[in-house]
Parts: sequence; C-alpha cells; structure tokens
Amino acid sequence: MTDAQPIGSSFPRPRRSRQARVSWGSRVVTIGGDAPVRVQAMTNTDTVDAIGTAIQVKELAIAGSELVRITVNTPEAAQAVPHIRDQLDRMGIDVPLIGDFHYNGHRLLTDHPACAQALSKYRINPGNVGKGDKRDKQFAQMIEVAMRHDKPVRIGVNWGSLDQELLAALMDENARRAEPWDAKQVMYQALVQSGIGSADAARELGMDPNQIIISCKVSGVQDLVSVYRALAARCDHALHLGLTEAGMGTKGTVASTAALALLLQEGIGDTIRVSLTPQPGESRTQEVLIALEVLQSLGLRTFNPSVTACPGCGRTTSTVFQELAQQIDVFLRAQMPLWKARYPGVEGMKVAVMGCIVNGPGESKHADIGISLPGTGEAPAAPVFIDGEKAVTLRGDTIAQDFQRIVEDYVARRYAASAR
Repeated sequence: MTDAQPIGSSFPRPRRSRQARVSWGSRVVTIGGDAPVRVQAMTNTDTVDAIGTAIQVKELAIAGSELVRITVNTPEAAQAVPHIRDQLDRMGIDVPLIGDFHYNGHRLLTDHPACAQALSKYRINPGNVGKGDKRDKQFAQMIEVAMRHDKPVRIGVNWGSLDQELLAALMDENARRAEPWDAKQVMYQALVQSGIGSADAARELGMDPNQIIISCKVSGVQDLVSVYRALAARCDHALHLGLTEAGMGTKGTVASTAALALLLQEGIGDTIRVSLTPQPGESRTQEVLIALEVLQSLGLRTFNPSVTACPGCGRTTSTVFQELAQQIDVFLRAQMPLWKARYPGVEGMKVAVMGCIVNGPGESKHADIGISLPGTGEAPAAPVFIDGEKAVTLRGDTIAQDFQRIVEDYVARRYAASAR
C-alpha cells in the first residue's frame, strides 16, 4: 500500500485583479482584488418610469443584488435617473446604480450632469460609442465625465455589437497569415483587443486603472471560457462575468451556471450577472437568486442556510420529505432578513431533510441539524440530529411543525451566542 497524497478541497481563486470601488453615500462596494465576487442585476423597466424602476431596483437589491444596472437611452431616461436615486434613498435602498449607455452616452452624460452624478458607475460599449473619427472623441467625452464625477466605468464589449472596423482590420490581418486562424479565433481576438484597447485608451486620458472594469460577453459557454481566459491572461483589470442572452428557464440557468462555474473555479470573474430571460409572469429577481446559488454552491460566498434533500426513489414513495424540504427552505429564506441582523453566521447553517434510512441518518449527521423521515415500509419515526448527535425522534402528524420549531430553537441557541 503506497502513501496517499491529501486530496485538496480548497477553492483555488489564484488570480488577483485591481480593486475598483463603486459607491453611493456611505455604502462602498469593492470589486476585484481580495473582495468577494459581487452579484449584479439589471432592470427591464422603462427608466422614464422612475417609480416603477425604483421599485424593481429595490426588489433586486432585497433579493441580493449588490449593484443594479439601468438603461439610460434617451434624454427623458437621463432626466429620470436622479428621481430614481432619490426614490431609492427615501426607501432606504443604498444599492449603487450603473448606467447602461449605447450610441448617445456621450451626449446624455454631458447634457445631464445630475444623471452623471446620481449614477455610481457607467457602462460603455466600445462597439457603438461612435464610428470613424467620432469614436475616439465620443469615448473621450464619456471618460472625462467619469473622471470629473469620480465614477468607475465598465468597458462592456459584446459580440452582438462588436466594433466592426476592428473586426474587419483583424480579418484582413488574418487573411495575410501563412496559416490563417478560423473565423471564431479572430472574433475572440477582436473581443479581447476591443476591451483591453479601450481600457488602455481610458488610461491614456488620465483615468485611474483601478476605476476600470472590463467585460467581453458572448452567448456560448465554451466561447465565454476561451475569451475570458485570454482576457485574464492579458490584463489585471477587474472583470465582470456573464453569459449574454443566456435564454430562459432551464436552458438559461444551466448555461449560465456552467459558464460561471468553469471560470470562477479558475479565479476569473469579480462581478457576475445571470442574464436570464424571465418566464412569463416570473419575477426579475430570479436572475439574482441563481447568481447567489452559483456562488454559494461553489463555496465562494454564503447567503442563506442550505437545505440538503434527497431526490427520492422507490424507497420514498411518500411526498412528506419533499413537502417538508420545501417548507423548510421557504421558512429559512423568509427568516433571513431578520436573522442576518440578529444571528451572525446563520447564513452558513446546513440543514438536511432526508427521505429514508439509507442515507438519511448519515446526511443528517453531516448537517448542523437534520431529520431522517421514514421511507416506504419503515417504522413511522423521524430521528433528528443536531451537531452530529441524535437529539430526538419525532412521530405523529405534526412532524413538520415540530421540526421547524427545533430549527428555530437551534438558531436562537447557537447563533445568538456568536452575536455577543
């Protein structure tokens, strides 16, 4: 028998980027460096509707978004931005707002200084900031406004609106190679070059490099991985990460999770967004919840107590464990706004709701608190384990309510101590 080497379980996160600061009032959200990976979302309201937009920003912030981006596309939208900020301040929501600018951002930021001041960060798309000799001038106007108001910027490249002049030049250059790259490789190069080249131009204009964040978004998982690996290798700016136009439902969720997880595992990505198309009637906050789950599942951050629950099989024909797992999950999330303030560390709690004797007791022992419900043909008893030890066995028709009370008591007893 040979000596075995330890199997590592720590998260690598080797890359360290520059650290930007996005702020509003007394709230400062650090991005990059040793800061945690931040969650970002975007509204889909008409920004001119200041009240409706402020309400959606509030919902996204309460759900867990630490930065919220809003569209600023018309003079009317720019005029509404200070009113949105005022409304949020009155509601006690200090989440920083990011202005999303395309085509006419140079005019909107110059003509509406109140908008420029009310925003905490600007997103600039180098693919549509201007054409020909206007491009550099209009880009410079936006950077100068950002420096005047001490605002960071995100250079946000997107392959759906890539700088066509740059792409054409790279295509011509590629055609002259002895062994030309395929078209996708040229596209990757154009994305990375557009992002880094624009960041370099901002620095030449006098912008602090710590105030620059870059993104190069595409809609394919492997494409995103390739582009961001190249981007991370060629610059030390903080990177905003996300799969653009990911889609809706299962497809959008799985694609975004796969792309984010692959890159975050390599230490690439300082802010993330899940660009999920909402299902009809679905809340916009769903994209925030998925982003939080990605970070928590990877062990990068903790936001809510986690519930481990078995998938069910022929041993668990009863739906009791499914209903209880859902009940407990909903209960924990509902309690978190109060618990976070009262019980520091509770977000890291692990709860297990299992459905039979095979893995039930073992999983329950691994959790902070767990219950193993009886499977088909098993005795109608549900042992509860607390901190790895069997504490009590529940029976009867009130198992769900009894277990919920045990969880509440456990939180109050264990996490109240850490608050003192």
